[in-house]
Amino acid sequence: MREVIGFDDFELIDATDGERLERWKDIILIRPDPQVMWHAKRTDPRWKTAHARYHRSQNGGGHWETLKQMPKQWNVDYKDLTFHLKPMDFKHTGLFPEQAVNWDLMREAILKANRPVKVLNLFAYTGGATVACLKAGASVTHVDASKGMILWAKENAALSSVSDRPVRWLQDDCLKFISREIRRGNKYDGIVMDPPSYGRGPNGEVWKIEQQLDELLTLTSEILSDDPVFFLLNSYSGGISPSIVNYMVQKTIIKGLGEVTTDEIGLKITARDFVLPCGCTTKWTI
Repeated sequence: MREVIGFDDFELIDATDGERLERWKDIILIRPDPQVMWHAKRTDPRWKTAHARYHRSQNGGGHWETLKQMPKQWNVDYKDLTFHLKPMDFKHTGLFPEQAVNWDLMREAILKANRPVKVLNLFAYTGGATVACLKAGASVTHVDASKGMILWAKENAALSSVSDRPVRWLQDDCLKFISREIRRGNKYDGIVMDPPSYGRGPNGEVWKIEQQLDELLTLTSEILSDDPVFFLLNSYSGGISPSIVNYMVQKTIIKGLGEVTTDEIGLKITARDFVLPCGCTTKWTI
């Protein structure tokens, strides 16, 4: 498992009984996590002094309970990157800190290439990977179905002082965008994608990863350049085996260019001397 190291503004303090106790700079949050299936004593006093707690509804979704005064939004830093945070519906804050290991991986690959690198970020959310790749000197095409997430990603780019770098911000359905890029003959040296298990495009297009991952990878293989730098596919779906995803990437994307590896990424739990798995990444780099 690859563990995030050096993210000083984030800490997974403790985890027990389906909940995580987290520090985001100076803000303490309690959020549910289905991976936390064990019971342990809550000895850290911050369980009782957190700023907010997310309560999941039995009917889906949920709500934040504010426990003490806190800002509606704030910023956190990871190395030379800065991100804007705020509590969102469905328990999110706008950033997945475990992805820091992949930001570092992509930045290293871009710098190692020592040439202009074009990156495509699909299902790009609030732009963690976009900002990281821009910081390393790549040009980036950022594609997401949500206008709000694209605006948020632009804020993150501004906070990290990369707004002036070559970047395209596109609200689009990822499959439709790739199909158009194939027709236009556009190619990318690095591709990163973070597809949800389920989602909708800007015009109501339905996305189900179990049904459409093979199509996504097959189309993506046609826009990867002949001299690629990296390919990364993040997966949070428990319904697909990491070994199957690895095989699919090997046969459709890389096709003999080298070894494809799949590993868990995770966050160290300070109180437990344990790393919490936070999904898998299937990857290939130069």
